[in-house]
Amino acid sequence: MKNLAILGCTGSIGVNTLDVVRRFPGRFKVLSLACGGNIELLEKQISAVGPKVVSVRDKKSADTLKKRLGKSGVKVLYGVEGMIAAATVPEVDVVISAIVGAAGLVPTMAAIEAGKDVALANKETLVCAGSLVMSAVKRKGVKLLPVDSEHSAIFQSLKGHRKKDLTRITLTASGGPFQGHTLEQLRKVKLADALKHPNWEMGKKITIDSSTLMNKGLEVIEAKWLFDVELDRISVLVHPQSIIHSMVEFLDGSVIAQLGVPDMRGPISYALGYPGRLKKDIPGLDLAKQGKLTFNEPDLERFPCLGFAFDALQAGGTMSAVLNAANEVAVQAFLEERIGYMDIPRIIKGTMDAHTPTEPETVEDVLKADLWARGSARRIINKTC
Repeated sequence: MKNLAILGCTGSIGVNTLDVVRRFPGRFKVLSLACGGNIELLEKQISAVGPKVVSVRDKKSADTLKKRLGKSGVKVLYGVEGMIAAATVPEVDVVISAIVGAAGLVPTMAAIEAGKDVALANKETLVCAGSLVMSAVKRKGVKLLPVDSEHSAIFQSLKGHRKKDLTRITLTASGGPFQGHTLEQLRKVKLADALKHPNWEMGKKITIDSSTLMNKGLEVIEAKWLFDVELDRISVLVHPQSIIHSMVEFLDGSVIAQLGVPDMRGPISYALGYPGRLKKDIPGLDLAKQGKLTFNEPDLERFPCLGFAFDALQAGGTMSAVLNAANEVAVQAFLEERIGYMDIPRIIKGTMDAHTPTEPETVEDVLKADLWARGSARRIINKTC
């Protein structure tokens, strides 16, 4: 039996993870949960899986939860220290890192330093601090298992092959809901339209990122660190059907891809069952029924956020953390309807242009760059929007 900690338990990945756990009662035990402020759902999850430790965003939420739980015996914590405690429960074997945004970096690093294997759905951990994270993974001898469908596909496609034979990694992108839009139409996009993803059920922030192709940009950076490949060997194709989740090419021209229906329980199950596989409990892939699969190059003029990610990798150092932080601020402002849709890339570019990257030596260095970028992005918003 594997003992689990789930960080981000009330988000889409966390909910799907608990669904997988529920279907395999003899395989997994959840010892800790961490989330933001969705106390109602967390209380139901606690009742369902009986963790030892839970953590919420703040003291007010923690006090409310304690009252609701009564004398349950569950230890209720809050804040960053609470997330760290949830991630480092001694008996935990695998930490599912699914907190949204840069907030996932510190508890994920704490889990690695504590010798835990990590099933990583929080791509921002590697975006912000890839070199530091991968160095810690190697030093501690732990597994870092990708949960993003694209990186899970690459991970699976590389199995049984020599790294030196790899020539290219291709990440696929659904393209979001606006692939047929002109620049003029994109300037008029409303929040409700951007939240309608054609294939995947995801949280609001990642849904917006998918529509701007920033999510794919973050995944490019994540792939560079996960698979230790040079930037010029990573490419992106828009694949609207979301059936081929990603592919790898070898020096003899062979291309190996991983296919499946667009359901996050697939890559979650693979990460939890690794090195084995869990028997599927989701619909199988019917290619005849699916019909044609199509691909096209991404348009970086209409969707510049993807290009910004390549620029950030090229610049190196703290630039990727700055890219991510500026995006988080801009997307939040769009979700609050304080800025327009095409203001998102403008704010990100303005923040990146104002930053001189340095090589981070510690997580604190990364957090300082993150804080600077958030302040810079907010100043751009306040001044121009």
